[in-house]
Amino acid sequence: MDWLSHISQINWLAVTLAFVASMAIGFVWYMPAVLGNRWMAAIGKTQEDLKDIGGGAGIWVPMMAAAALTAALLAVLISKLGLDNAVAGGLFALVVGLVFRAGGHVIHNGFAGRPAAVTLIDSGHDLLAMTVSGAIIGAMS
Repeated sequence: MDWLSHISQINWLAVTLAFVASMAIGFVWYMPAVLGNRWMAAIGKTQEDLKDIGGGAGIWVPMMAAAALTAALLAVLISKLGLDNAVAGGLFALVVGLVFRAGGHVIHNGFAGRPAAVTLIDSGHDLLAMTVSGAIIGAMS
């Protein structure tokens, strides 16, 4: 597993900034005034419904861990591939996001019978967050 040797070569500041950027993008993306109201309508929920979920850390901790692991794995892959600028890192992350993240939304939401709006909104978020994360990591490599 040669790719694991690249963990020691990644820039942890870049990973941290990519993680923070990803979280900020999600915060803005899903704000009611941006796409939050459309997303809630597409999933058949209201703001009150989401406030009543009461998951607290049970919702935020796994989501933040997944975002952090995504940034770290992107850094490993970008390092392994020798991508050393924002354009190369961002383009690579966009392709990875298209195939794995957006593709996953298409598959899972399609079989779940969810509206296309859910897939488009969630995929758009993931593609933007991944691309920006990859660009940050690539620029700082």
